[in-house]
Order: sequence, then structure tokens, then C-alpha cells
Amino acid sequence: MKQTTLSAGSFDRYSKMTRRAAFLADMDRVVPWAALCTLIEPVYPKAGNGRPPIGLERMLRIYFLQNWFNLSDPAVEEALYDSLSMREFVGIDLGREAAPDETTVCKFRHLLETNELGKRLFEEVGRHLQSKGMKVSSGTIVDATIINAPSSTKNQSKARDPEMHQTKKGNQWYFGMKAHIGVDSKTKLIHSVVATPANVHDKHAIPQLLHGNEHRVYGDSAYSSQTKRN
Repeated sequence: MKQTTLSAGSFDRYSKMTRRAAFLADMDRVVPWAALCTLIEPVYPKAGNGRPPIGLERMLRIYFLQNWFNLSDPAVEEALYDSLSMREFVGIDLGREAAPDETTVCKFRHLLETNELGKRLFEEVGRHLQSKGMKVSSGTIVDATIINAPSSTKNQSKARDPEMHQTKKGNQWYFGMKAHIGVDSKTKLIHSVVATPANVHDKHAIPQLLHGNEHRVYGDSAYSSQTKRN
């Protein structure tokens, strides 16, 4: 184990476990990091004659931080410098090393996307939690969130990504995609995720978010017209 430097320590007299720190401690304990790294390792860059790649588990933990806290590539880099609890979760000691920059974070995210590993990681986490006795119940909470992208975002053909569209929420216009999630009402575990263009109405994703054994489905007013499964 590495010896902690002064930069990772604190001279504060008082301290308190924050909700963020408590959440990250729980995730450090329950997420099957070794199993997830095994899924990615075959496509992860190997050490060669150039600069050695950053540790796979470290990059995976940063990727999870992005998803949990809705952080862009530059935002997660800044968060690692700003938050001690996030640095401890990732395993970064600023007394010895810098945090991975946003370009490195972006390349790792694209590596997972190119190899379609996001779904496999999600499924592996679900299997692991269920093997530990965390089962889905008879109730599901459905919700959706907009993943905003700059309107100038283009694909390799210099055109807007066909999977992204505009939508209006309140008086604000957004361009990007929408993440629809199904959450177990008892354990609060996410058991299903669907990605659509931002202009797809929340209710259309419901059939893909339910596991089929629900007696109750909870959602906000966006789902009020969906009285039964299609």
C-alpha cells in the first residue's frame, strides 16, 4: 500500500462523512471491479515503448464517477482535483501524480463505446448484486434524463449525429440524447436502461424498462397517459 503524502492528508480539526463519501465507500465495496476489468482488459492498450497506459481499474472508476454524478470529460477532471472523496475512490494522490486529463478520459469512454462494453458492464454489475441477494421486487420507478450535447456536435461525416435530436423542456431547448431508467422501488437498484434521441417522449420507453413482474409502476406526470404496457 502506498504511504499517504501530506497532500492527501488534512490538518482540519473537525471532519464528517459526507453523503458523497458514504456513497462512494459503498460503491467501492459492492461493485465487482475485478470482473469488470476482465471484460475490458482484452481491448485495453498494453504497455509498449511509449508512455505506459493508466491503470485500467482507475479509468473504469473515473468512468463510473461520470455516470453517477453526470460529469463531462473536463468536469470529471476538475472534480478529481476538487474532491478528496473522489480522489480516494479512484486512488489518486496528488502528492505523487496528476489526475488523468480530459483527453485520456474521453479516449477511454470511446473505447468502451466502440467495443459496445457499456451494456455488458451494466449486466455484470446486475448479476453480481443479485448473487449477493439484492433482488428486484414487484415495483419499478421509471424516469428519464436529458444528456445534453453542444448543438455543434458533428459526426465523422461533418453532420449532426442522427441519434441526437432537439427537445424542449420548460422554456429551454436541448440537443442530445435521453437516458430512460427503470429503478427497483424497494432496493433502488437500476435494472434497465434505454437510450433514445432527446425528442422521444418518456412514455415510449416504458415497455423496455419493465422486467415483467411489476404490480406497481411509479413515474412523474410525463407517464400519466401510459395506463398500460404496449
